[in-house]
Amino acid sequence: MSDEAEQAPRAPAAPAHPVVAGYDGFTAGRRALAWATGLARRTGRPLLVAYISPAPMSYDPGTAVVPVAEREADALAWLRTEPADTLPAATPAGLDVHVAACIGDAARELARLADEHRADALVLGAPEHRLHHLIGSVPVWMARHVHCPVVIVP
Repeated sequence: MSDEAEQAPRAPAAPAHPVVAGYDGFTAGRRALAWATGLARRTGRPLLVAYISPAPMSYDPGTAVVPVAEREADALAWLRTEPADTLPAATPAGLDVHVAACIGDAARELARLADEHRADALVLGAPEHRLHHLIGSVPVWMARHVHCPVVIVP
């Protein structure tokens, strides 16, 4: 094998059997991230922080709509700094943290990530809106459709 091949940068490996945390920056999402960070630390598993952005419903040329690619880049930059700002004491050195930013339906994208990485657990914040208690929510759908334990943090 040549020296050039040995020095070529490699893409980071996708985490296997991570603790997946659905994170949106709201209070319930922050609690879920803190709980997931502790679980990942205690079990020695990687942490996969997932931010799911809804797909735009329509595009109106008369409004200032940020292109999806730019919005994804902004979300990814925000996610890479936000957890460190939010949880400086809860993120121990040596914890393997990955970030996934996706566009689409939150429940289906979180389920896809959990299945794709064979997650050990999926951690979500409890819904904060009363309407979700009546018509259902992402955590309720996840508990029925995901193939790993689902933890809902109040």
